[in-house]
Amino acid sequence: MEVTATKGQIIKGKPVADKISESLIQEVNELVKEGISPKLTIVRVGARGDDLAYERGALKRCQSVGIATEVLELAEDITQEEYVKALTEINNDKNVHGILCFRPLPKQLNEEVIKYVIAPEKDVDSFSPINSAKVMEGDTTGFPPCTPTAVVEILKHYGVQLSGAKVAVLGRSMVVGKPAAMLLLNENATVTICHSRTKDLAKVTSEADVLVAAVGRARMVKEEFVKEGAVVIDVGINVDADGNLCGDVDTNAVSDKVSMITPVPAGVGSVTTSILAKHVVKACKLQNNK
Repeated sequence: MEVTATKGQIIKGKPVADKISESLIQEVNELVKEGISPKLTIVRVGARGDDLAYERGALKRCQSVGIATEVLELAEDITQEEYVKALTEINNDKNVHGILCFRPLPKQLNEEVIKYVIAPEKDVDSFSPINSAKVMEGDTTGFPPCTPTAVVEILKHYGVQLSGAKVAVLGRSMVVGKPAAMLLLNENATVTICHSRTKDLAKVTSEADVLVAAVGRARMVKEEFVKEGAVVIDVGINVDADGNLCGDVDTNAVSDKVSMITPVPAGVGSVTTSILAKHVVKACKLQNNK
C-alpha cells in the first residue's frame, strides 16, 4: 500500500465533495439541455434533529449542482397504510428520479415491509433489499448506501492503494459496516469485518493498512488498535461527556502513529451528501436510458 503522507495528516472531506460536485454540475447541465431535470424527494416522518441536519446539507448540496428537490414531511403518528400510499405515489411520479427515506422510522411503521415498497431504481441510499443485493454482487447499476460509498471515495481521492491492502472494518451494520466491506472488497482489498465479539480486537485491527471505524462508540479506537502508518477513516458521529461532537477514534491518541486520518466533523459526513447527489444523477440517467 503506497501512501505518501506525513504522520497524522488530517484528510478532510470537503476537497472530495467539491470534486464530485464539479463533475455533477457538468452532468446536470447536459441533462437539462436535453429537457431532463434530475429531482430528489426526501421522505421524512416528524422532525428529528439529526434528520433535519442531514436534510439541510442534502438540499444545499443538490441545489448547488442543479438537482431539483422536494421534502415530503409526514406526521409522527402516520399509519403504515398512509406511509405506503405516500411512498407509492412518489414511486409513480415520473418527475422524481431519486427517493431518500429517513430512517429509523417510528415504531408503528414496519421497515421490513416498507423496504420492499420503495422503487429500487429510485432508491438512492440502498433502503431496498434489491440494492443491498447489488452491492453484494458488485452490480454497478445499484445504489450502495451513501456513507460507505463516501469512505471509498475519500480513500481513492487521497491516493490510498486499496488493491491488495489489508483493511479492517470495525462495525457490521447494514448502514455502514457490511456495505463498506463489500465496496472495499470490490476494490480488491483483503477485508476483515470486526465487531464486539471479535477476539483480540485491537490485535486484529492493528494489523490493517486501512482501518474504517464505524461502531458508534465515542473515541473507542485507541493507539493499540492502529498499525504504524495506517490510514484511518472515522465514520462515527458521537457526542462525548462534555457535549462535544467526536468520532469513534481517539484522534489525539493515534495521530502520531497513523499516516492519514479523517476528522469528525468535516470528514466522511461532508462527502455523504455529494454521493447522494451523484446517485440522483445516476438514477436519472438510468431512467432516461442515458
